[in-house]
Amino acid sequence: MSHKRIPKRKAAFAAGTVVALGAAAILLPNANASQDGSSNDAAAVAPKPLKATDASDLASQLEKLLGDAFAGSYYDSDSRQLVVNVTAGDTSVVVQAKQAGAKVRVVDNSLTELAAGAKTLKDKATIPGTSWAVDPRTNKILVTADSTVTGARWNTLESTVKSLGSDMATIKKSAGTFKTFVSGGDAIFAGGARCSLGFNVTAGDGSPAFLTAGHCGVAAEQWSDSETGQPIATVDQATFPGNGDFALVKYDDPATQAPSEVNVGGGQTVAIQQAADAEVGSQVFRMGSTTGLADGQVLALDATVNYPEGTVTGLIQTDVCAEPGDSGGSLFTQDGSAIGLTSGGSGDCTVGGETFFQPVTTALQAVGATLGAGDAAGGDQAGAGDEAGAGQEAGAGGDASASPGDEAGAGQEVGGEQAGGDVIGGQDTGNGQDTGNGQDAGNGTGDAGQSRN
Repeated sequence: MSHKRIPKRKAAFAAGTVVALGAAAILLPNANASQDGSSNDAAAVAPKPLKATDASDLASQLEKLLGDAFAGSYYDSDSRQLVVNVTAGDTSVVVQAKQAGAKVRVVDNSLTELAAGAKTLKDKATIPGTSWAVDPRTNKILVTADSTVTGARWNTLESTVKSLGSDMATIKKSAGTFKTFVSGGDAIFAGGARCSLGFNVTAGDGSPAFLTAGHCGVAAEQWSDSETGQPIATVDQATFPGNGDFALVKYDDPATQAPSEVNVGGGQTVAIQQAADAEVGSQVFRMGSTTGLADGQVLALDATVNYPEGTVTGLIQTDVCAEPGDSGGSLFTQDGSAIGLTSGGSGDCTVGGETFFQPVTTALQAVGATLGAGDAAGGDQAGAGDEAGAGQEAGAGGDASASPGDEAGAGQEVGGEQAGGDVIGGQDTGNGQDTGNGQDAGNGTGDAGQSRN
């Protein structure tokens, strides 16, 4: 990061825009919300194809509507439908959910019962190297133990899980070790530690700031944009361990330009339009300073992870890989929704593993900040001013960065810039990527106005 502005290509995940994101030829699916104009009864209760962010919004609405009958939900990416679990076979409950556009599944375990099972695990099996979260696809608590959980500790965990019953909880072993992803290297630095910047925000007092992992925030007070550079930002608030893993770090220079975007490498950025809650089953992308860009799915919500440093609650569990140095990095969706901050997990980007993220919505509320900063609200971002995915079909409504009805994919022009083929294709965004060297970006970290990871 530096305080100078650097010209760069911008690629917005706005309505009607699809961007190719990496060497693995990640071409984002054309997930358009469906408008069903049918008036017959069958069509009125048929599940509707939805964007992942629209599905998350619908799930929140149905949770309030269904009350105690609501038992979780997940996004079926193949059918692009929201699946809602209900504990009551009551016809009115089922019809209500279907009329709202969801697919309904009757399950045995209520959220209250699953929460009671999680409390039993907390009381009897809070062991470093373990985690648990509710998996709405199985309607059970998924318990994971890393490679350090052996002997008496494994016996305690296994017996506790068995006491809950096979219809309530399952257990599996992970080959890796649960740890936070801090390392030494590039990106943001403090005292030999390296983390990744998550999202630029505006602090409650109006000053420019950014979010990163809480375990980065408690590791050092001041952070630099280069390993030997002077500090440019100071930690204002940090939570870790406990009820989350997030930190608010304020830029020391109040004139710092900090637009709401994520640098995805190759000189391209992705405009961040809004903060949103994760939905199980939805596709997400992670950007970090060590491994660059990676994608995967949300596996579970409200996860509890017992790190060596202590227990952290309320996290998102995914199968997106990460490695040391990626801590604090951005988790986001195809339409430019900020979802999470990289916390930790097991494995790496060669063998995979479990990875956990701090929800952005929770972090913003806790620190009193709002997403975006600097010139983020200006007219220089493609799609600025439109709320991505809010019940609007991609390509409809005259998006400024793409012609009405057209979708900007690989090799097509996005706001006058080519977003695929010769720009992204062939780029190494995985292990070993040099995420800054070769760019005039403050020793590989991007300017202070980037959400640099």
